[in-house]
Amino acid sequence: MSGAVLFIKEDLKISSTQVEILVGTLNVFSLIGSLASGKTSDYIGRRYTIVLASVTFLMGALLMGLAPSFLFLLAGRVVAGVGVGYALMIAPVYTAELSPAMSRGLLTSLPEVFITFGILLGYVLNYAFSNLPGRINWRLMLGLAAVPAFGIGLGVMVMPESPRWLAMKGKLSDAKQVLVKTSSTEAEAELRYEEIVKAASLGSNQAHKGDKGEGWHGQGVWKELLVSPSRPLRRMLVAAIGINFFMQASGNDAVIYYCPEVFRAAGIHKKKHLFGINVLMGLAKTFFVLFSALYLDKFGRRPLLLLGSVGVAVSLAGLGLGSKFLEDSNNRPSWAISLCILAVCADVSFFSIGLGPVTWVYSSEIFPTRFRAQGSSLAISVNRLISGVVSMTFLTISKEITFGGMFFVLGGIMVAASVFFYFFLPETKGRTLEEMESIFEDKNSTTNSNRIMKMGQI
Repeated sequence: MSGAVLFIKEDLKISSTQVEILVGTLNVFSLIGSLASGKTSDYIGRRYTIVLASVTFLMGALLMGLAPSFLFLLAGRVVAGVGVGYALMIAPVYTAELSPAMSRGLLTSLPEVFITFGILLGYVLNYAFSNLPGRINWRLMLGLAAVPAFGIGLGVMVMPESPRWLAMKGKLSDAKQVLVKTSSTEAEAELRYEEIVKAASLGSNQAHKGDKGEGWHGQGVWKELLVSPSRPLRRMLVAAIGINFFMQASGNDAVIYYCPEVFRAAGIHKKKHLFGINVLMGLAKTFFVLFSALYLDKFGRRPLLLLGSVGVAVSLAGLGLGSKFLEDSNNRPSWAISLCILAVCADVSFFSIGLGPVTWVYSSEIFPTRFRAQGSSLAISVNRLISGVVSMTFLTISKEITFGGMFFVLGGIMVAASVFFYFFLPETKGRTLEEMESIFEDKNSTTNSNRIMKMGQI
């Protein structure tokens, strides 16, 4: 969209306000998909929820690519948004529930890795299609998203269902078969099976009544989450909502969407140059998200998250400084332009080290099995809401306080985020999903978790 919107604005003759609505609509309506995804995945399963997300996004991509007018384009963006909401919740939850504890960080961060790769691919295609006629290029940029949507819809049909969802439904023999396929040894599969059955509150008597849990469809979870949560559950909710709030309050989505607008204001007007900067930013983002994914299980969630959030704060301050010099200068000094380009690349790089992958990993792993889907959906709904608000107000607020002022505000938000992460997010590295409740039980859980790890009790 960041590249397509330049041509859409010229082809369909839409205003800056309509651009904000078009960009932000996907994020706002992904809120609906996120809210619905928890209940849906508890009802029909994680695997079929991925199919539903793919079909919805496929329809949205086709509507956008074939849109004859702004309203049709907006409708396609709405439909695609619902699909995005479903996908953002279910992909990390499904992966976390399949993954062994020691490699869960890597595997659960893979959705963010491929989101980043998709963004890079989008930048490359924007650059490649920029010389095509204005009525065709943006349609290809948006419509080609139907191809991967179709691919995942087919591919997921040969993937196993989540063993933890199967256990919650009372399908214990099916859960065990999946664990055997996704474990290194039968002993490991048996150990994981015992932990999952215990956490799902299925006693030995139920183990011989495979359909006893069929009547459970996630009922009562919302009430327990929001009305009468236990102490650890309340702390999980605060942590999950907090990290999702700050992920989008960092302004990363807005920086990605509106990067061409920012650099056009800085005096770079050739579309090839604007798209070239986007490709450079995409390469930096892809490299560092791969680095984070590979080392999440070695260094842990907290160190990378804190490094990333502090780095984003410093990068936004640099971007604000460079933008301010460009706004107040008539000759557009090259050092200020270079500082802005460097700061943008640093911003997306530090985001990809910390908040980008860690948010999805953390949100999907901290809740108990019964609360995981709907707890994650609530947290990601906040993510989508804040993303929509930031995307739909970024240009308007920037006109009032300038791009430089906006970046300083976002930098201040990231300072607050770093403080929040330090005090409210305990380390979860190496712990099984069934152990998470004990981590959040104690106020000094981060210290205790480290002590327990040293004692070799994980």
